[in-house]
Amino acid sequence: MIDFRYHLVSIVAIFLALATGIVLGTTLLQEPALESAKQVTDTLTAEKQELRTQLDALNRREKGNDAFVTAMTPQLVSGDLTGQRLLLVDMPGATASLRELQEQVLQQAGGSIVGRISLSERFLDSNDNLLNESSTTLQPTGVAFPPDATPYDKAGIVLGNALMTKEDATETLGGLALTAFESGGLISVEDEITARATLAVVFAPETPFQGETAEAQAAGVVALTDGLDAYGRGALIASTVTSTATGGVLGALRDDGDASKRISSIDTLNMPAGRVVVVYALQEQVAGGAGQYGIGTGASAFQPPVPAVPTPTPTLSGS
Repeated sequence: MIDFRYHLVSIVAIFLALATGIVLGTTLLQEPALESAKQVTDTLTAEKQELRTQLDALNRREKGNDAFVTAMTPQLVSGDLTGQRLLLVDMPGATASLRELQEQVLQQAGGSIVGRISLSERFLDSNDNLLNESSTTLQPTGVAFPPDATPYDKAGIVLGNALMTKEDATETLGGLALTAFESGGLISVEDEITARATLAVVFAPETPFQGETAEAQAAGVVALTDGLDAYGRGALIASTVTSTATGGVLGALRDDGDASKRISSIDTLNMPAGRVVVVYALQEQVAGGAGQYGIGTGASAFQPPVPAVPTPTPTLSGS
């Protein structure tokens, strides 16, 4: 008869055999597994280094391109805006340093900056009725607001009528409207406005508006710009690529099939080349065109089409 001790010894022997097999198996498999893991790690490290090298090269190339365009900007835009008077409009949240850089390029192009205004948060507050009340009170004589006009539409018409012109000769400003909007805290006059402008550049915030009123606020900026455009020779909105997202001003303009036929946009304000494009887009506005330029959603090209250079007519001498 097999006693309990025999069973116990058998069970112990079985477990010892299993343990021995596991140890042997692990030992045999450990070296190939470690080698495979090392190979994967080495490959990923090499790929990461290659990508880093490529990124560094791209950054150096971009810096070189930016430096070249910056150095060449005076020649690239020379005389392009001669005779044009410009109004600059800052939106809440617009990056002041980008506007200052663009201002320099506009002056290098021969443009005369006749003033700068900033819109307040209250101007964009769709729940505040002051904008609608002020615009209705200041409705220009002989001008009818569209039946479905929003407060922003009305404000664009009022400010466009007061600040813009299509004429070469300077005209008297609509001072009453400007004073009323400023005293109501809707705008602030940052630089004294010395004359009516022929062109307007609106600087939009890089960050899209947030919340339930985001789309209405972005559309409001477009409506204001449309009013400035209607009374002048042209207007555009400039910002960066992030403004092309939902809730962004550039996104709102590019989604508006009607306004985008009249107002231009540039989403490369943070690039030296983009600031040159602003000048070219203003030229296009004066010529009656419009376009959406840059690298973001809704851009049709990086810059306006280059005007064709007339082919010289051969003379009788063949020269």
